[in-house]
Amino acid sequence: MPKAPEPPPTYVAAVSLLGHGAGAVKNLAGFRKPHHTVPDAVNAVTTAFLGKLCAAELTEEGEDYFQRAKAALGYKRADLSLDVTSPVAVLTAKDFTLEIAYALERDDPAAFRITRTLHSLRDGELVHREEFDRLFAGTFSTIVFTLAKGVKVEAVIDAIEARPADDPLKVSYPSDCRHCVLTVEGVAAEVVCDGATLEMRFPRAGSPREMIAAFLAVRSAFALTKDRVLAGLL
Repeated sequence: MPKAPEPPPTYVAAVSLLGHGAGAVKNLAGFRKPHHTVPDAVNAVTTAFLGKLCAAELTEEGEDYFQRAKAALGYKRADLSLDVTSPVAVLTAKDFTLEIAYALERDDPAAFRITRTLHSLRDGELVHREEFDRLFAGTFSTIVFTLAKGVKVEAVIDAIEARPADDPLKVSYPSDCRHCVLTVEGVAAEVVCDGATLEMRFPRAGSPREMIAAFLAVRSAFALTKDRVLAGLL
């Protein structure tokens, strides 16, 4: 009897959903125009300053998610908690963790970016619940896969370029191969691989269920390949 083929290695160690927002530092509630000046660099001092300026917005958003998650998913007091240590707020629920973080833009310290990260999903069926989907509707635009042991970007590129020319899975990359961008025909998202993570980026923000649906379409393209590197990535 022929020996059964070994399953491809699995590289993904963790999955998270990311969404972003942005704004001008001078528009934050804590900014006092007669007394404050906008940052012109990103360092420990200006980051602490941002933490004071955004405290009101951060606390309000964290509390809003706390109340809406409690109502939508029927949580009790022991099921979730909110910790606000500006410029970061962490909502820890029994089924997931949501982090909201403010940071100054390195290329333009007069502006800030908000990153909302959903991770540590403890119930795979949660993303299919209508209540959960509505809770985070229009929030996320990126799925990040953290790779357990990493993968060589060159190996990913070579595996895709070895596929037939009419294959729906395509790849592009810079000359130094520091990363590569994978696309699948018919799927709006693109996948960026830098060897340590895979980032599935979407052109617009959506809900967790929308993100997962697009992910499954990309994963099917990976799974169809016989190349062990690609088949094990997602």
